[in-house]
Amino acid sequence: MLFDTPVYILFVCIVVLVYWRLGFRGQNRFLLLASYLFYGWWDWRFLLLMLASTCIDYLIAIRIEDTEDPAKKRQLLWLSLAINFSILGFFKYCNFFIDSLAAPAHFFGIGLSKGFLQIVLPPGISFYTFQEVAYIVDVYHGKLPASRSFGQYSLFISLFPHLIAGPIQRPSHLLPQVQNPRRFDPNTVFDGIMLILEGLVRKCVIADNCALIANAAFGGGLGKPSIMVTLLGMYAFAWQIYGDFSGYSSIARGSAQLMGFHFMVNFRQPYLAESLQDFWRRWHISLSTWLRDYLYIPLGGNRHGALKTYRNLMATMLLGGLWHGANWTFVAWGGIHGGGLAAERLLGIEHKPAARSVAGVWIRRIFIFHLVGLAWIFFRARSFGQVAEMLGALGTWDWNDKYLVSLKFLMMFSVPLFLIDLWLERTGDEYVFQSATLAKRLAFATAGALLVAFYGANQANAFIYFQF
Repeated sequence: MLFDTPVYILFVCIVVLVYWRLGFRGQNRFLLLASYLFYGWWDWRFLLLMLASTCIDYLIAIRIEDTEDPAKKRQLLWLSLAINFSILGFFKYCNFFIDSLAAPAHFFGIGLSKGFLQIVLPPGISFYTFQEVAYIVDVYHGKLPASRSFGQYSLFISLFPHLIAGPIQRPSHLLPQVQNPRRFDPNTVFDGIMLILEGLVRKCVIADNCALIANAAFGGGLGKPSIMVTLLGMYAFAWQIYGDFSGYSSIARGSAQLMGFHFMVNFRQPYLAESLQDFWRRWHISLSTWLRDYLYIPLGGNRHGALKTYRNLMATMLLGGLWHGANWTFVAWGGIHGGGLAAERLLGIEHKPAARSVAGVWIRRIFIFHLVGLAWIFFRARSFGQVAEMLGALGTWDWNDKYLVSLKFLMMFSVPLFLIDLWLERTGDEYVFQSATLAKRLAFATAGALLVAFYGANQANAFIYFQF
């Protein structure tokens, strides 16, 4: 399966070796075929779905650009949005709403069986749908011309490094790169290799080992819930999901750079944030900026008074939570962040001159980290019942020797990532030692490869965001 990390790396190596032996048009055609192979390897029927969606938006965008009547342009825009979100809604949320309605239907004597229609979620459908929506909206507003080449537009949508789990690429950033020749640059290629290695360390060494603790805490492997089980689960999952998704983003960005493409940075040390607003400037940046530009601002943003601003923040984050998964716990997770962002704006936290003492900075960072961590419990838990059980256990003290072993194990793999973030925050680099000498970077690369080889926990662990 091409989604397994070792197979993916082999696939990238083969693609890159062939890619740079071709001319510009050959490169695009080859990448398009490779991307379709990559996506269709698991189930070719999902490839047909993506192709259909690509064709529809390609044609509608041209019609929008060629139509002078504003009313017809608007109708075409809404047609595209309706088709895109209907496809996404059916495949991602059909089972969710059926299961949600099963209990109320049973109460009224309606025999609606839970799960009677089980819809399989196509990989990456949320990511490529959001990318298509951004393209249509930008063409509608005249921010970029509609692509007249179906092959180039198709490659923009399906370019395999970002196809399954992002980052969500802005049309104005990636489409021109597809439309213009790329130049081989040894420095860019070397940086790409380093990004891939750092991504593998984040995923295979840090995230997968932290996952062992998180799974044990949330799955009962550490015993009955208590304050220690809850905290271990919260801390472990916080570092697991960060290492996992930032690792994937680094691998995707590095893979793209091997072929001369540049992807936007998706993470900037989010656990060093001093407010929730700061956190969302650093976490999953491609999604947070998408939600801001294509949902929050069109809803009115902060232009129509405080109450509507709070409403828009809450609506944006609730929908952002639902985007992550078809479960009410994700909606609650989004609601926590939406409420927190509204509270910060109400209190004027972002506008007050903050004390920049070292103690003040770290107090704010620790507070925000734990607020985000508590919200992660909703994200990770299987149900509200488990959320209540985990949070209720914060008042229950218990001790087991397994807790100390688990804590040491967790620190062994989370502290290095924390130190990496401190380094990156100080230097502004995209990976550790980016500005160092070649010898130091090669030493880092060697150390990273050895860490992956000897401390990779479970190569079969899928990236968390593949499910979204």
